[in-house]
Amino acid sequence: MFFISTQLLLRHNNSMQTRRGSWIASLLLLLLLNMDWWNQLIIMPTSAAYANNGWKYAFATFYSESDALGTMGACGYGDLYRQGYGVNTAALSSVLYNGGQACGACFELRCVEDPLYCHPGTSIVVTATNFCPPNYGLPGDNGGWCNPPRQHFVLPVTAFEKIAMWKIGTMNAQYRRVRCAKVGGMRFAINGKDFFLTVLLSNVAGDGAVTGVKVKGSKTGWLSMGRNWGQNWHVNADFRGQALSFEVTTSDGKTVTSYNVAPSDWQFGHTYKGKQFV
Repeated sequence: MFFISTQLLLRHNNSMQTRRGSWIASLLLLLLLNMDWWNQLIIMPTSAAYANNGWKYAFATFYSESDALGTMGACGYGDLYRQGYGVNTAALSSVLYNGGQACGACFELRCVEDPLYCHPGTSIVVTATNFCPPNYGLPGDNGGWCNPPRQHFVLPVTAFEKIAMWKIGTMNAQYRRVRCAKVGGMRFAINGKDFFLTVLLSNVAGDGAVTGVKVKGSKTGWLSMGRNWGQNWHVNADFRGQALSFEVTTSDGKTVTSYNVAPSDWQFGHTYKGKQFV
């Protein structure tokens, strides 16, 4: 942009008063001096222009690994290939991760504002599987990529290169929540010991982000489970020798109940399949 001297504009306006049509120059002066209006009209940040059609502005970088191993962590999914997530995964900054409540949510991403390195007309859908912690020792635009209040995604380089060249480094991106498309039913990986039961939920379609889980034994009523970490849920109860049913609620308020997911002879360390969101 350019800078215009206020005094120069005033002198120009005074000279224009003696000429026919001076009201045009006066109007121009008022518009130029009203910088808020001028900024909105002329130098509105492109990020604001992209905030339509459900898209929001964010940034994205990539893990150096070409596979998904770097995004295995905070949501507890373990081996992302075995869980069916592959490399289309992401670690989220704390603003997006929201204490683990975003685990399993799906986001569509596309690269913007850089015609040299972006791949126009392309987008990817990734599942939130990890947390990108803040680094308060570095500024948000130079190493502290995941510092609040930045909305930031960290992708495996294989996923990153589907929408931009890796040489871009930090990508200006748009994102929006989308429904998760999964194959087969929800998976319930049961772990724990004796009176302590934990369940890892994965392969959740629809909204994807689980916000509530209940479990019922064949000899009990429904018991609410607490979020242990990520998408691991726990309850203190002895369900040994009972068939297990689960009620799962996602962040859009929808609930699916799967009866007798695990038979009465279920075992710790095994995974069982239930119904799926449609």
